[in-house]
Formats: sequence, structure tokens, C-alpha cells
Amino acid sequence: MRVMLSCPYSLSVFGGVQGQVLGLAHALRDLGVDARIIAPCDGPPPEPGITTVGPSTRVPSNGSVAPIAAGRPVARRTLEAIRSFGPDVLHLHEPFSPGSNHAALMGTTVPVVGTFHSANPGRNGWYETLRSPLQALLKRLAVRTAVSLEAQRIVELGFGIRCEIVPNGIEIADFAVGDAWPAPTPAILFVGRHEPRKGLEVLLDAFAGLDRDAVLWIVGDGPQTAALRARGVSRVEWLGRVSDAEKRARLRGATIACFPSLDGESFGLVLLEAMAAGTALVASEIDGYRDVSRSGLEALLVPPGDAGSLRDVLGELLDRPDRRSELVAAGRARAAEFSMVAVAERFVGIYERVIAGALMPDSPMPEQQGGRAV
Repeated sequence: MRVMLSCPYSLSVFGGVQGQVLGLAHALRDLGVDARIIAPCDGPPPEPGITTVGPSTRVPSNGSVAPIAAGRPVARRTLEAIRSFGPDVLHLHEPFSPGSNHAALMGTTVPVVGTFHSANPGRNGWYETLRSPLQALLKRLAVRTAVSLEAQRIVELGFGIRCEIVPNGIEIADFAVGDAWPAPTPAILFVGRHEPRKGLEVLLDAFAGLDRDAVLWIVGDGPQTAALRARGVSRVEWLGRVSDAEKRARLRGATIACFPSLDGESFGLVLLEAMAAGTALVASEIDGYRDVSRSGLEALLVPPGDAGSLRDVLGELLDRPDRRSELVAAGRARAAEFSMVAVAERFVGIYERVIAGALMPDSPMPEQQGGRAV
């Protein structure tokens, strides 16, 4: 089986969708699938098996910035790569994003699986501007999947289609096995882009009033970095961007991993990473995070934007090693349910379904056949 995965975002930039595409390709190859990737890259592709469609441009999207590539040269490279490889099926991640995905949908008749990641496609300018043309592209998606209940809800509400849920996955061993970053005092770890929706400002407010012997490790950067650093909150280590190996080691070494996002999260992948690493977890009680971790079982979830509640929960967890151990044990078990191998096996079954009876552009949609859409 030959599968081409298309990622609309630059593989030279860290991001959840990019990580999922790369990880899924690895797992598919381990299962004997000839899996290739096509995506923008700002420089040489990060690993073999990737065809680049060129450098990316940063575009505002979902409260963040998406590194995408679009235009005629991108379309030409995309179609050349597809013709050269001859895939049995295309797997487009964020299928309505412009660039290689649009070229694949409009310029080929290869059967298509589309995976929706975004928690709020309505925030993406091109969704609003091109809603009618995007509806026409739905006919090219033989199977539609969403990574979470929240992503499913948004897509079904926005476009009137049904999606089956195939969650994101992680390489469990990458996080569970390895050295822990030494922490001379209890460490609270934040990983994420420094932008309003990630809630880092709320975490700093909570930590500033936390009367405990602890350090706050902050991994990442973004448009808020300079302003937040200028606040001068003590006992904070601003680490900037770090390697994947260091991020995993710090997850294993942290006492608590804290993700206080305000909204816009379709799936708590970073929560899964923390749970797989054996770190006690505190996060916001938002839909995308509730799909991954259940409050009181694998994590302590607090109201988004509530610095006081967040401070209280962090203090309680620092004081109670027994409670941390309970969360860690439950978190490891929960993370195992989301292994990338299991996700790849699900998609192999979907690909086989599509290849055996793919819906082509002029075929009726599943809704018209009287069955539940997939």
C-alpha cells in the first residue's frame, strides 16, 4: 500500500499537526506501508521520505500563526510529487487549508482521507472567505476524520458533515524512557507558544503568588515573550526553544506539568506527552483537554483564566506527593490508550476501506446513500 500524507504547515516549524504527520508516517512504515509526506519546508526536509513544496509564509490562524505555502508553484510541485509516487490513497491533514491540500483535491482523482485538527476553523480567514468553494471540495473526501469530539463538533457545525474520531497519537517510549532533567527544587513545567490563548500570563499570575519552594520552567517563545519576561516574576527560568530530547527530559524531571490554555485547543497532545513521561498534570478545563484527561483521574483541571484557582491547585499538588503519584499512575495508563501504533492501525483499516470502495468526485456522498457518513 502506498500512502501520501500532506501537511499544509512547514515541517521546519514545531507544531502539533506537523508532529502528528511525521509520527504517523513512521508508524505506518513500521506496519509495512510505503508512506511519504509532502509539505512546506523552510530549508532541507528534516528527514527522508519528504517532498517539499517550498518555503512557508506565516499566516494568522486560530489565534496563532500558521506557516503555510500556497500558489501555483506549490500546486505544480504537489501534483508532480503525486504523479511520481502514484499513491493508492492521499491523507490530507487539515484538508481545507490552502496549498498542497487544495492542489491534491482539485488536481487529482486519487481517493482522499481528510483529517481535521482545528478546534475552531471559523477563526481561519480562508474558511470564512471560501466557505462555498470549500463545500464543493467535500465531495473529494471519501472519509473524514477528526482528532477529538471538539474538532468533530466544530467541523460538523461549520460544514454540515459527519466525521469519525481518530485521536492523535504519541510515541509512548519516547517520553516514558530516558533520563530526567535534574531539578534541585520542585519544578513546574510549561511548554507552548507564548500567545494569549495558551494562558501563560495566567500561569505567571498564579506562580507569582505561590508561596512554595518551586521553580517555573517555561519552554517556547512567541509574541508575548518580551512583555511577560519584563514582568520580572521571580523563580522563573525562561528556556526558549529546546530540542525534543530536552523537552522530554524536562517533562520526566518536572514535578508538575501545567497547561493553562484559555481556548482553541482541539486535542491535548502535550497533556498526553506529560502523562506518558510520568508527570503530574494540571490543565485548564476546556473541551479539547477533557477529551484526553479526566479531571480528578489523570489530571486536575481548573477553570480557564482563573489564576487563583490555578495557584490553589498547584500549591495543593506540591504539598501532596501521594496525590501526584495517583495522577502519574492514572496518566501513564491513559497515555497508553493513545499510542501512535494504535492510531496507525486504525488508519490502515480506513485506507483499505477507501481503496476498496472509494468515493470519487462524481459519486454520491454517504449521507445520500442512507448510511452514517464517515
